[in-house]
Amino acid sequence: MSSILKIEQLSHRYSSTWAVRDLNIEISQTGIVGLLGSNGAGKSTTMNIICGVLNQTEGKVTVDGFDIREQPEEAKKNIGFLPQTPPLYADFTIDEYLHYTANLRAMDKTKIKAAVEEVKEKTGIGHFSSRLIKNLSGGYKQRVGIAQALIHKPRLVVLDEPTNGLDPNQLIEARKLIKEIAQEHAVLLSSHILSEIRLVCKDVIMIEAGRVVFADTMDAFDNYMQPNSLLVMLQNMPAEAALLAVKGVQKVEFLTEKQVRIYFDGDPGINERIVAASMEQNWRLKEISADKSLLDDTFKQLSTLSN
Repeated sequence: MSSILKIEQLSHRYSSTWAVRDLNIEISQTGIVGLLGSNGAGKSTTMNIICGVLNQTEGKVTVDGFDIREQPEEAKKNIGFLPQTPPLYADFTIDEYLHYTANLRAMDKTKIKAAVEEVKEKTGIGHFSSRLIKNLSGGYKQRVGIAQALIHKPRLVVLDEPTNGLDPNQLIEARKLIKEIAQEHAVLLSSHILSEIRLVCKDVIMIEAGRVVFADTMDAFDNYMQPNSLLVMLQNMPAEAALLAVKGVQKVEFLTEKQVRIYFDGDPGINERIVAASMEQNWRLKEISADKSLLDDTFKQLSTLSN
């Protein structure tokens, strides 16, 4: 079976500036791959090239084995694309819009009605079928945008910053929907927000200044630069001096009456020493874990690798 998406030595230049340089990416199975990078890193350019909106300067992109530049119609049959600004027609009802997008994709006319009903059910918008798109909330407009990307059952679904501008409740629903979609499709999801990628993606590709600076699992990203700090829950919180007396502890930051952030020198034996000190001095240790809240520092450090 061919790769769902294969990008080889992809480069693109605007005038004299390279927006993307020598990208190599391959997706061969369903699931969510995060495309992470700061604003201006080259994410949207990459996605526009993948989806055939933009012709690359150099390199090759194939979708389901079809070259997006040489065989665009065949390649696009297996691409569903939601740009950063959803391509919606405000004065269409949801039904009118989905029938319209199905016809744009040259779907078999005998299958369009069933496809529209199926995708409305999948995205949870069926009860608004006759409502004008302009009268929908931001969250439901986003669902309609996702529905048009799914209607022809593509192997690859490309979502460019799909959670931008959503309120907290809409964010939760959007993440749930994207995870459900990924059970049947390969999903490439872009974001400049590290926490958003961590919540939904198993694999991550990070680009900065148009170059890949990291490509692996999310777990590997978490472990790439383990922060030299721990979050520790103690039933009997000791004084600062007692914590600083543990070998390797450099600084402590009290977060609550029961939780403290401990900065240390990087020695992996710190956990055992804290456990031992807790037992000896009756701190009643409840929990000790790596401080994932500082993973944004990893993002910042990786961002400098392209410079």
